[in-house]
Amino acid sequence: MKRVDVAIIGAGTAGLSARREVARYTDSYVVIDDGVLGTTCARVGCMPSKVLIQVADDFHRRHVFGHAGIRGAEGLAIDQPAVMQHVRALRDRFVRSVLGSMRDWEAKLVRKRARFFDLHTLDLGDEKIRADRVIIATGSTPIVPRSWEPHRARLIDTDAFFELETLPRRLAVVGLGVIGLELGQALHRLGVQVTGITLDKSFGGLSDPELQQYVYEAVGAEMPIHIGAVTGLSEDDSDLVLDLEGAAPLRVDAALVAMGRRPNVASLGIEEVGIETERGIPRFDPTTFRVAGTDWYIAGDVNGTRPLLHEASDEGRIAGYNATREADQCFARRTPLTITFSHPPIAIVGESLRQLEERDADFVTGSVSYEGQGRAIVKLSECGLLHVYADRASGRLLGAELFAPSGDHLAHLLAWAVTAELTVQQTLSLPFYHPALEEGVRTALRAAARRVEGERAPLEVLRCQDPPVGIQA
Repeated sequence: MKRVDVAIIGAGTAGLSARREVARYTDSYVVIDDGVLGTTCARVGCMPSKVLIQVADDFHRRHVFGHAGIRGAEGLAIDQPAVMQHVRALRDRFVRSVLGSMRDWEAKLVRKRARFFDLHTLDLGDEKIRADRVIIATGSTPIVPRSWEPHRARLIDTDAFFELETLPRRLAVVGLGVIGLELGQALHRLGVQVTGITLDKSFGGLSDPELQQYVYEAVGAEMPIHIGAVTGLSEDDSDLVLDLEGAAPLRVDAALVAMGRRPNVASLGIEEVGIETERGIPRFDPTTFRVAGTDWYIAGDVNGTRPLLHEASDEGRIAGYNATREADQCFARRTPLTITFSHPPIAIVGESLRQLEERDADFVTGSVSYEGQGRAIVKLSECGLLHVYADRASGRLLGAELFAPSGDHLAHLLAWAVTAELTVQQTLSLPFYHPALEEGVRTALRAAARRVEGERAPLEVLRCQDPPVGIQA
């Protein structure tokens, strides 16, 4: 039986990150994966979706050309097969980059399926591997309700979507979280008759009711959105028929199922070796990623906590670090940052409104609308709303929710400020160039500063060497 210091199950983002860390300290390791290589992000997630979104947004931009005196936009057209070929071509480039990074250690890669035989032994079918430590990084799989399986030929999950040669004429997008909203809006802009279906208005994870309503109205002005459940599926002639809660049945050619992803744990045999699980996932320490009562670590989408590439990379690195040490090291996590590449983008930074309310925080909200904001007017992109949340007593920035032009960039600036534990006043003392979309952030910060306990009005400080001078901005 082969023996190694560390066995890593899964060669996705978390597994590859763990391998890099493990390889710094030992050459006695294996990476086990029998699936398609290249990471979820590069193959079927972050990257190909952004290619499609870029094409869709470029094409949609034609609607404002006439206002700027640019003629001929009415002659632009979409070649759907060419669009999807372009998406796959760039997707394949990203995948090749991942695969290329694996060549230096491909002798460590075992292309078999692993199942626990006991706490330290993995059964690969025709052989067993004994490992002192095991890192579980098996990723996740799109959720499709079991009762919908009889109609599988008309259902598209996010793993299969990018293999389409052409796009359906009429499409239901079931689930308007991050990926559903991104693809649904992009497909609508590419000429597909899209109807979005969602249980509530938490688009992209938004929890602030004012933001939720704003996004509902803005996106709903582009494409129909149904709030409610799909209560049944059937097929009638050439149509897929969705029975909708509180509405008439919807007839489409196909449905894109974007209802989330399920951790890949069922085939590992975790419970069979005596490890208790909750919804199939073993209990683990979120600061070390050690599975309780074992020498296992669990990282990435499979642990069901923060299914984002940068989080999976961090978790893999932490798991790999601890798997090569005698004692586990606890690690603080980065400031939460979630971005939906809708148009305009949605982002949640730090603590959301729901999280603040759940912990009964005493906070204030600063708000800005991007309707009428200077740079948004110039860009013909007057759509957006941003809320920042700050501690009432200290003024420290706690989080933000937003739907704004270049919101992905604004969210990074806010995440850095939250991470640095800046107050609204300290953030206001930083430079804001005119005219820039960041000036909208300043407006929201000023509004929050006015509400901070003891503050009569926001005071932005300019400093000379001696003494400091405060001026009213």
